[in-house]
Amino acid sequence: MSETLGRVLVVDDDEVIRQLITVNLQLEGFEVHGASDGQDCLERVEEVEPDVVTLDVMMPRLDGWETAQRLRDAERTRHVKVVLITARAQEADLRRGHEIGVDAYLTKPFDPAELIDVVRDLAGVGPAD
Repeated sequence: MSETLGRVLVVDDDEVIRQLITVNLQLEGFEVHGASDGQDCLERVEEVEPDVVTLDVMMPRLDGWETAQRLRDAERTRHVKVVLITARAQEADLRRGHEIGVDAYLTKPFDPAELIDVVRDLAGVGPAD
């Protein structure tokens, strides 16, 4: 089996967006796992042990804000890099993400190339050749 660039957990309640992110990251060389909402993410994160979590904000059951906060609060997951991907781009939203301690913030619609660059950077693999 070939080496991957890292492990990513993609969390979005929209299956089409989850698939778009997954395919782009897999083509880049990442091992990608999916979760349909924040609750699903928290149930899978210790099993998957991702380097990076991409996290939608507006989701049922448990939204991205609360999920990111719980990832930061838990000893076993506070090291995981978190990228919020959301249509919410108001100054208050950016501030809230910063206060929680997310590592990056992308707004929808996002450029897949930018997402790849952010994930590569957070996973510690640097820019593509």
